[in-house]
Amino acid sequence: MERICGWIIRKKLVGRVAIIEISGDRYTKPYVLVFKKDRNPEEYELIQGLSIGTALCFEGEKAREQKSRRGIEYVADKVEVYAEPLKPLPVDTSGKVPALLDTRIRYRYILLRNPLEKAILKIRAGILEAAREYLRKNGFLEIHTPKIVAAGAEGGATLFQLQYFEHRAYLSQSPQLYKQMLIASIPRVYEITPYFRAEKFNTIRHLNESWGIDVEQAFVKSEEDVMNTLEELVAYIINYVRTNYEEELELLNVELKPVHTPFKRIKFAEAIEMLETEGMKVSSTEDVTDAAEKKLGEIMAEKGYDLYFITKFPWSSTGFYYMREEDGIYTRKFDLDYKGLEIASGGQREHRYYKLVEAIREKGLDPRDFEFYLEAFKYGIPPHGGFGLGLERLMMKILNLSNIREAIVFVRDRTRLVP
Repeated sequence: MERICGWIIRKKLVGRVAIIEISGDRYTKPYVLVFKKDRNPEEYELIQGLSIGTALCFEGEKAREQKSRRGIEYVADKVEVYAEPLKPLPVDTSGKVPALLDTRIRYRYILLRNPLEKAILKIRAGILEAAREYLRKNGFLEIHTPKIVAAGAEGGATLFQLQYFEHRAYLSQSPQLYKQMLIASIPRVYEITPYFRAEKFNTIRHLNESWGIDVEQAFVKSEEDVMNTLEELVAYIINYVRTNYEEELELLNVELKPVHTPFKRIKFAEAIEMLETEGMKVSSTEDVTDAAEKKLGEIMAEKGYDLYFITKFPWSSTGFYYMREEDGIYTRKFDLDYKGLEIASGGQREHRYYKLVEAIREKGLDPRDFEFYLEAFKYGIPPHGGFGLGLERLMMKILNLSNIREAIVFVRDRTRLVP
């Protein structure tokens, strides 16, 4: 006999039979309970008076014959009610009545009782399970870096400023600088972390608080070592979700193909040439726009590539910490795109102290603001590199979501600060 708890998401009375569906914790699909008036008179009367959204527990066993197509049928002997809603739910948790995106965002914490919404959240957790499993197996140590910082890894206007006692401080854009500092002692580190970026975008692919999987590794020969780690990690994640979340993928009507490495590599200059051939006006010295990124995805899809690297970005478009090539024009920075969307960015870092100070100055920044970071480079930091993999962006492409806001429960964007 099992004791299972959850919320009523659907109720149906047919003659002398009461049927309820309960959103619980074990399965993504609901538990289905059938009560007959002549067989379960007390439970039948109780169920008749309960509202959608009631929190309850029941004791029972899985039915030998599974007749329900919607969920997992159980035979229940005892029902205990713990809480009833004070008013009708503002959204339909059964999924019969779809909600607008704004409504979904506002009441996502309730809509997670719905199997489809729950499937998205479970796969999000599964992606992180897979990432931790892969990185642990490959010698990476999980770390935690500050989220209140004195300087931003990327600087500029995308920093959220705050008052830290008598000092000016910022919310962390990235754990980049701290990851590199830890390379002074630990060759392989990773962090699953929030990013805070004060970008005034309101697009389907931008959030102001998002999450990422950040990795850094030492003793690299080139950015290829880092790209190898990233492509193996992404392949591991996608194949893990495909294998372990079949029920959730089926509910979401997602057919996930197995992923194999290596991923296709194209140089930034090649990408620009491809886009220009298609009639797009693009800059050869700045990062590609969202529209160009999407168009490149279409071009690469025609060539049979969903996942592909863009490498050798121009110095003018990168952060100060990327290692420059000998020509001084291009760097060892790369992006990983998935079906026309950048899901990760990384590269080999500059580990030479004086080159790093020079790069900071060339980017118009003051080395004094980065003294805490630069100090680490005086004590034998080896060649290293890393990347940041955007969790919500990866989810968008794995699950074919139309908006990045669908990939996170509590949205922080240009217009949302609550709930």
